[in-house]
Amino acid sequence: MKNLILSAIVMAFVLVSCNQKNKEAQTSNSETTETASQLYACSMHPEVTGKKGDKCSKCGMELTEPVVQNEAAHDHTDGSHSHDDATTVEVNNEATSVTQTTFSTNEIISDYLKLKNSLTKDDTKGAANAGKALYATFNKVNTNTIDPKLKTEYIDIADDAKEHAEHIGDNGGKIDHQREHFAMLSKDVNDLIKIFGAKQKLYQDFCPMYNEGKGAIWISETKEIKNPYYGSKMLTCGSMKKQL
Repeated sequence: MKNLILSAIVMAFVLVSCNQKNKEAQTSNSETTETASQLYACSMHPEVTGKKGDKCSKCGMELTEPVVQNEAAHDHTDGSHSHDDATTVEVNNEATSVTQTTFSTNEIISDYLKLKNSLTKDDTKGAANAGKALYATFNKVNTNTIDPKLKTEYIDIADDAKEHAEHIGDNGGKIDHQREHFAMLSKDVNDLIKIFGAKQKLYQDFCPMYNEGKGAIWISETKEIKNPYYGSKMLTCGSMKKQL
């Protein structure tokens, strides 16, 4: 009888020990998988991602910014397309609640309008400052907050817009050059508004004389015509084409 009781105690100890080892092995495998799948982004070009320490294909900087990943919220294996806004991610080994935000054009449009208004006043330095601010705003955009179906389209437009904003920012004192790039930038901003919309009321205006009579559009927050391509020379030249 004593032998049976002793055997039962030994078996129970062995089972508890095995279960504990299995749990430790599962935890270790889970942590290894999560570490291997973690993506990092470039701080200057957040659309470029890869492993930590990889080089950005655009600027050569190391990828150091952790990319928030939430597989559960984007699991469409059941055929559904619902997205949970609230997610929990691991930051510095502490569980932190993070609310995903959808992409908004608000700050881009605000910086663009400051640039436009500087050009209407023939303020080349103000236009340069606004161009630099707009360039920085584009670089802050986290493309992971953009609908995957629209992400590639956004990146194409944003890359072109950043180039024009950079030229405007780097050419204070050369207002004609700034206005050339502003014409192309205005097309990019117009395309972004078409795709992503805007919270404020905006108007698409048109100057028929600019670019040797080929004309150029710009976006305005007021119905009143103030021409950024000619400034004080022909401030009221142009017309409103449509409300956006």
